[in-house]
Amino acid sequence: MKNPLIITLIVLAVIAVLVFGTIYGTYNQLVALDENVNSKWSQIDNQLQRRADLIPNLVETIKGYAAHEKEIFDSVNKAREKLLSANTVAEKAASNDELNTALGRLLAIAENYPNLKADANFRQLSDELAGTENRIAVARMDYNNAVQAYNTKIRSFPTSIIANMFGFKEREYFKTDEAAKTVPKVDFSK
Repeated sequence: MKNPLIITLIVLAVIAVLVFGTIYGTYNQLVALDENVNSKWSQIDNQLQRRADLIPNLVETIKGYAAHEKEIFDSVNKAREKLLSANTVAEKAASNDELNTALGRLLAIAENYPNLKADANFRQLSDELAGTENRIAVARMDYNNAVQAYNTKIRSFPTSIIANMFGFKEREYFKTDEAAKTVPKVDFSK
C-alpha cells in the first residue's frame, strides 16, 4: 500500500515542478519581451527628441533667408511642441506625422533660396536631420518588430493563459496616419 501512495506523491510532485517551471519560464519570457518593447520605444523617443532639438536651429537658419515665411515657422514650432508634450504611442505617432508635414513644407522653402542651400549651417543641419529621420525609421521598425514578437507571444496558447493571469496586455504599434503619407503642398505665389 505504501508503494502506490509514494508513486502518486512523486508523480504529483513532478507535475507540480513542471507546471511551476513552465509558469516561471513563461512569465520571465513575457517580462523580457515587455522590457524589449519598452527599450525599443525608448529609442524612438530618443530620436524624436533629437529631431525636436535640431529643429529650432534649422528654423533659425532658414528664418535668416526667408523672413516672410512666418506661417511655416509657426506651424513647425507648434508641431514640435505637440511632439514634445505627447505621452502615448498614438499621440507621439500623430504629432510625429504633423511635424513631418511641417518639416516638409519648411525644407521646400530652401529650394527657393539658393544661398540658403549653399549655407554651411543649413547643409550641416539638413544632414543631421536626414540622419535623424533615418534613425527614427529604424527605431520605429525595431519597435514594431518587438511589439509583434510580444503580442504574438501573449496571444499564443498556452502562454495566453499565463499572460492573462499576470496582466500582460497587447502593446500598440507605432503607426503613421494616412494623411501623413500625402506630400505637403507649398505655394509660393502668395
